[in-house]
Amino acid sequence: MAKKKKQNEPQEIVYAPIVPQPITETIEKNYMPYTMSVIVSRAIPEIDGFKPAHRKILYTMYNMGLLKGARTKSTNIVGSVMKLHPHGDQSIYETLVRLTRGNETLLHPLVDSKGSFGKQYSSDMKPAAARYTEAKLDGFCAELFEGIDKNAVDMVDNYDGTMKEPRLLPTTFPNILVTPNSGIAVGMASDICSFNLAEICDGTIAIIKKPDISVDKIMDIIKAPDFPGGGQIIYDREQMRAIYETGDGSFKIRSRYSYDPAANCIDILQIPYSTTIEQILNKISQLVKEGKLKEVVDFRDEIDLSGFRLTLDLRKGVDPDKLMQKLFKATPLENSFKCNFNIIIDSEPRQLGVIDILTEWIEFRKACLRRELTFDLGKKKDKLHLLLGLGKILLDIDKAIRIIRKTEKDEDVIPNLCVGFNIDEIQANYIADIKLRNLNREYILNRISEIEDLKKEIADIEEILADEFKLKALIAKQLTDIKKKYGQPRKTQILEAENVEVYVEEETVENYPCKIVLSREGYFKKITYRSLQGNDEQYFKDGDGLRQIFDAENKDTVFFFTDKAQLYRAAVNDFENCKASVIGEFVPAALKMDPGEKPIFMTIQSEFREGYNYVFVFENGKGVRVPEKAYEVSSVRRKLKGIYSTASPIVAVFSEQEKKPFDIMLVSSEDRAIIFKSSLIPVKATKTAAGVQLMTVKNKQKIVNAISDFDNTSEATKGYRKIKLPATGVLLSDKDIKNRQISIDEV
Repeated sequence: MAKKKKQNEPQEIVYAPIVPQPITETIEKNYMPYTMSVIVSRAIPEIDGFKPAHRKILYTMYNMGLLKGARTKSTNIVGSVMKLHPHGDQSIYETLVRLTRGNETLLHPLVDSKGSFGKQYSSDMKPAAARYTEAKLDGFCAELFEGIDKNAVDMVDNYDGTMKEPRLLPTTFPNILVTPNSGIAVGMASDICSFNLAEICDGTIAIIKKPDISVDKIMDIIKAPDFPGGGQIIYDREQMRAIYETGDGSFKIRSRYSYDPAANCIDILQIPYSTTIEQILNKISQLVKEGKLKEVVDFRDEIDLSGFRLTLDLRKGVDPDKLMQKLFKATPLENSFKCNFNIIIDSEPRQLGVIDILTEWIEFRKACLRRELTFDLGKKKDKLHLLLGLGKILLDIDKAIRIIRKTEKDEDVIPNLCVGFNIDEIQANYIADIKLRNLNREYILNRISEIEDLKKEIADIEEILADEFKLKALIAKQLTDIKKKYGQPRKTQILEAENVEVYVEEETVENYPCKIVLSREGYFKKITYRSLQGNDEQYFKDGDGLRQIFDAENKDTVFFFTDKAQLYRAAVNDFENCKASVIGEFVPAALKMDPGEKPIFMTIQSEFREGYNYVFVFENGKGVRVPEKAYEVSSVRRKLKGIYSTASPIVAVFSEQEKKPFDIMLVSSEDRAIIFKSSLIPVKATKTAAGVQLMTVKNKQKIVNAISDFDNTSEATKGYRKIKLPATGVLLSDKDIKNRQISIDEV
């Protein structure tokens, strides 16, 4: 007899063995189905312009008779949608809200609403609860459901198989580019801006007529996106072309405003679609608290039943346009819209440009129209078949009555009629079901009079189905009718980028005279004259010495030419004041120069003057003059590359006025020297010109020094002076060699 286990005796736990699974297999079996479900069934719109949630709500309202009926409570709609969309009533209502006229999210609202549905431009204005609001389909939705009852699209089971719902809606216009859409899936997102309905219809017709139409021509028809909130698009054609071609890119939208001189206030009437009034108010409030917006006395939200309004009260004397330029730069009153035209095509996500999207929609619409026409064709053929049978009894109505009256059994009536009039069972059933009172010549004649019209209609439908051009023409006609019926002027203005004024912040910089000093190792000093009164002796670290020193002002711009053929631009104000007794700031570190790079020449450059040149001397004995104008750039660039030839290492840089040539002394590694006027060096317009030979140097010799500040007396220089170039150097005297070495140590 088996021994029974005691009730409280612990049970032995047997664990299933752990079977290792490769991460790739886990992702493929568990994660990828979830990913595709989110992409295809939730977040990314399809070619009809809707996500599944939108489609389920609209189709449910259509089935409820809300296209032509009266409004009903939103709660009733939400409850009915739950039969197709079991993801919670709150998410359904939030989606419904964004489709309403009251929320102002869409250019062409799909839901006619009554009650408070919040506003797209406000995060604080929440919609009322569903039990308080009412809704029905807007008349515009008739274009979304055209042909849905004629087998225009596939019908699929709902989540529990108790109902049917459309896989797509047979929209008669490219709703995908008229209704804005955004969604975040797994690994991808979609952001589709809205376009003007009339422009989209015209653009689609143009593609139907000429499939290979250029992007530029489409851009002339579909000018730019159009948003329900208006505003102004800053239009850059190249930027917009990239969006039209690839479906990827961004553009800027700025607010529209008006100035009331009587009240001295700015009324902001439209803001970018991609921002909210709360974000704008928070940023303005922050600027006011930081003291960066002293022009504004007060600001407030004045939204009421008349529409959007944000008011800024200004201080006396403030330029409203200049203030708005400042606010456009500092606040979301100017914002960007990022385009990412990801769309589901045949259950596959694809990023498409505008022409590609419209081309795909045309193919989709052709398929819907073919199915719709095929449905109509079948119905008309069935009706014609019945009427042809009815026409046969017109010859002998009495015979038909006699056959029916003399037939003893009910099930024999149809076969007897088939035999008596040579018709089939379907025709016989139709005749047998006619009321006795209608078995008269007049009724039958009236009915069969439709035969010729039916034959013509059938022939027309068959002709359209057989001819691609006629099918496209029908689509174009529908688009033309939609444009006439629902088209409206653009709400968003187009502002050419070149006409946009950019705010440049004016810095308040104190201006005062100073001395600026550059050492041979690249240390910079800015010394006030007051500081120099106490001690004007310059201090340098061991092995370093003075390269340049001259007068400047704190607001001046200083150029640094480096030994790596680069020019760095800085403001004197960028450097701190210091004393002559310190080594100063290391310029390569302050200006983030390349490793091993150091400045060899410094000059004040407030403007680029005609007749002023830079002189460059190289180790190979060559030199060149380049006009200052060659270094003028359109933007404020901090760094300029390739400022002189790199064929030979640089020895020195000088600045020259055309009418004031100066003497230059070149000294070679063999202690030979020449002195000549800078005007003898030719001027080259190209910065990287190699120049001409100034001093003849033999193999393994090079120029080691080029100076302009030396003893220039006739007695001291007459042996080295040259009036023609190139020239051979004259051997320096012992005295000149000694003086040159002293000058090298000091300068």
